[in-house]
Amino acid sequence: MTTMPPAPEVTGRPSAGDRPWAAVLALARFEARELLLNIPVLVLLVLYLGYSLYGLVTAEQDGMTDYPVLQNADRASQTAPQLVALAVLLCVNHAVLRSRRHGTDRQFDVLPVQPWRRTLAHALSAVPFAGLVAVVVGAEFAWAASKPGAVGHGSFFELAVAPLSVLLAGVVGALLARLIHSAFAAPLFVVGLYVLLAVFSIPSSGSDPHWLHWLSPVVPESGGDPLPSDLLGRPAAWHALYLVGLTVALLCGAVAASGQRTRTVAVATAVALTATVAGIAGQSPGDARDLAAARATASIRPEEVQSCSVRGTVTYCAFPEWSGRMADWAGVVERVQQLAGGRRDRLTVRQRLEARYGLTSDAALTPLTGPGQVTVGTAWGGNRVPEFAVGVASVLVAGDEEAASAVCDARAVTIMWLALAAQPDPVSAFVHVRLDDRTEGSGFVLAPTDPLGMSAGETAMVRALLDRPGEAVAAAVRDHWAELTSPKTSLTRVAQLLDVKAPEKEDSRDACEA
Repeated sequence: MTTMPPAPEVTGRPSAGDRPWAAVLALARFEARELLLNIPVLVLLVLYLGYSLYGLVTAEQDGMTDYPVLQNADRASQTAPQLVALAVLLCVNHAVLRSRRHGTDRQFDVLPVQPWRRTLAHALSAVPFAGLVAVVVGAEFAWAASKPGAVGHGSFFELAVAPLSVLLAGVVGALLARLIHSAFAAPLFVVGLYVLLAVFSIPSSGSDPHWLHWLSPVVPESGGDPLPSDLLGRPAAWHALYLVGLTVALLCGAVAASGQRTRTVAVATAVALTATVAGIAGQSPGDARDLAAARATASIRPEEVQSCSVRGTVTYCAFPEWSGRMADWAGVVERVQQLAGGRRDRLTVRQRLEARYGLTSDAALTPLTGPGQVTVGTAWGGNRVPEFAVGVASVLVAGDEEAASAVCDARAVTIMWLALAAQPDPVSAFVHVRLDDRTEGSGFVLAPTDPLGMSAGETAMVRALLDRPGEAVAAAVRDHWAELTSPKTSLTRVAQLLDVKAPEKEDSRDACEA
């Protein structure tokens, strides 16, 4: 009699039905790989990474990037990742609808992974892309913070906005697919959302759309000069809470739309909605009275909140976060003074800003009327350096900023030569400091306050002076300083004093100060 051998003991891994969360994570990993192979995600992700890498590689070519303001650098990281968020939204929506397009919903119904778990996996497939964006944003900010010229303080909550918006986009894509079984829903939603945000971002007379602005996932608020971190007034923490709460609430909605309507989902939805409402309430109020008062003080009476340092005969005053910039300002001042015959006039270099109109305002600064007072802004590097040199030279020649805005002839030529000859590349500085980017004809020269007008003859004479040896011109400026800074000295006389060709015809401007 033959006996049957005992059945072998089953030692294999349990099925997906016994380990549902492992199945969800496995499906999320698979869908993330599928997302990466989608052309929109792949193309926009490559564009985003290329743009970020280009910014890091070419940063040394732009002088202003050597002096970043960190409370601006964190906000600057928020806009570009929206391309990735857009692609993730569209492609997650497309992936959730895949089974309906191919008619395989019935086959999925017999699988151990329930529909709501598949929805959750699709939403989680956006996590790797949010993580990648977080790494890039962190690298960009760390690069900026590592520069010797960096000032200010960044915000963790501002840096969190970009990855949170990508995660939110993935959840929105999954929710739309469960609510509307059409491939056109997601593109129409994107277009409608863009139009809505564009309409409500335009302030209307008599209303304050502050709360509407902050319902957008990203509120960069850029355009104006950098402000001290305590004058920003941005509810970054509340906005991050709003994004987290909204993401979880919409995820719960997608799970519920997939058939999972349990008490746990209801409780999670209630908690997420509470967080969302709290975030909206916290970010909705406009600027507080204390903030408005602090901005007015910094704009009108900056000396009350600044610290000063004396270097030789020059006093440098700056907002606390910018105190490290005084050495850079002093380098420019000393070079201009040396070219002016080693003058040691008593000057006060004061940092100024206009904060009363918010972060997006690019209001011009009015010239100072006090003798020897020079304005310097909160941005530095690049074109701001020769512009500041123009301001220093203007005060040395004209006495104060208000008088400097109306100089001409000898004084205009002297100011421009002092400012430009103090730069490493005077001709290039001349091009960039001119409003029209030209070194011929009449035009305006940028300065920290009002621009300096130049006639065609003055422009030609400055260009000729830059072609001469700097030592020879500096010696002539030193020997004839009194005449070169007199409002009565004509261009013809300047040509004689500085040994350059005189203009064919005098073209003094009507705006010249007599």
